[in-house]
Amino acid sequence: MRAALLAATASAVLLAPAPVAAAGASAQATVRCPRAPAPAMSRPPRPSPPPAVPEQRVVGGAALDTTGLVVPADAAAPPAITATSWLVADLDSGQVLGGCGPHEYGTPASVQKLLLAATMLPRLDPKQTVTVTEDDMNIEPGSSAVGLVAGGRYTIETIWLGLLLNSGNEAANALARLGSGTDSAAGVRAMNEQAHRLGALQTHAVTPSGLDGRGQFTSAYDLALIARACFAEPTFRRYALTQETEIPTQAAQRTKGFQIQNENQLIYRYPGALGGKTGFTDLARHTYVGAAERGGRRLVVTLLGAESAPLRGWEQGAALLDWGFTLPRNASVGRLVEAGELTATASATPSALAAPGAPRPAAASGPARTGSGWLWSVTAVSGAGVLALLGGLLWRRRRRLP
Repeated sequence: MRAALLAATASAVLLAPAPVAAAGASAQATVRCPRAPAPAMSRPPRPSPPPAVPEQRVVGGAALDTTGLVVPADAAAPPAITATSWLVADLDSGQVLGGCGPHEYGTPASVQKLLLAATMLPRLDPKQTVTVTEDDMNIEPGSSAVGLVAGGRYTIETIWLGLLLNSGNEAANALARLGSGTDSAAGVRAMNEQAHRLGALQTHAVTPSGLDGRGQFTSAYDLALIARACFAEPTFRRYALTQETEIPTQAAQRTKGFQIQNENQLIYRYPGALGGKTGFTDLARHTYVGAAERGGRRLVVTLLGAESAPLRGWEQGAALLDWGFTLPRNASVGRLVEAGELTATASATPSALAAPGAPRPAAASGPARTGSGWLWSVTAVSGAGVLALLGGLLWRRRRRLP
């Protein structure tokens, strides 16, 4: 994976931290991110993002307000990858080591499940046995499922493993319902409240699983905040490194037990891997969050909008982790804000929580279908107050497989 590092001229890819001009514009010219050529793919058009909010784009530091590359002065060039945005940070100190468009809006796919974990893990007893409902099974035909059955009885821990190892969308629905105490829609509202508390102001969940929905977005920076909260939980760390588990027989439903394996190849192939989460939909493309430890140092990488060639999502993450570990421990272009830091003032209020919509229907195969437009509803929160902005966008519906 070290061979994937790009030997490019430093002046072409480096941008030292710098103050920003008024309205959040960078005082220096945007530096282009090193990009690997990707094969031409047929894909639905990306949704138009909500309007940029200057206060959100400088969360973590003024140097992070860029659509291009930001890395420490004198740092080696990061690898050329296909991801449209990414970030590398230290899990313990919170220092941001570098990024490409760290505050650019992106579509999360199944890395959204990390926000679900950060929200619901502390609320649920892993030893409790619960019943999966018919509503929990309401996922798109052909989308990612672990194989739970309606009426089946499972421990909460089994459902978590189904979510994190096999990206089960029915597991996400069940955990959102159970964690909220009412239904998955209430679980999504709790997820948005948690994102706001963590300082992930550019994140808005519409589905608990990451199945594409109207107005759903995040950023590479926000994903790092969410991942940091997850890796602070010992239970999550254990789940993330679990290689395989058994889904038990459900005699009453006449289904046999079976084994599932962790789909995150980082834990098998990267020394010091701590785990993470993969994601994919036709709209989001490949998304990835991964973490690893080396020499007593723990780093996390987040990336959005990647293609699977020439490197798969986890391989792109591994290449960026390799790059991050080459940097000095004091290297920094910004920082991850602490939970509650941006909501400490009385004037701060949670992000606007649009009513969660059901995952859009999709056939198991076939051409893209044209969808109707909608409004993105965004309330931007900063220590000084709230900006409410509305934007319109159009996208086309397609099958998605987180």
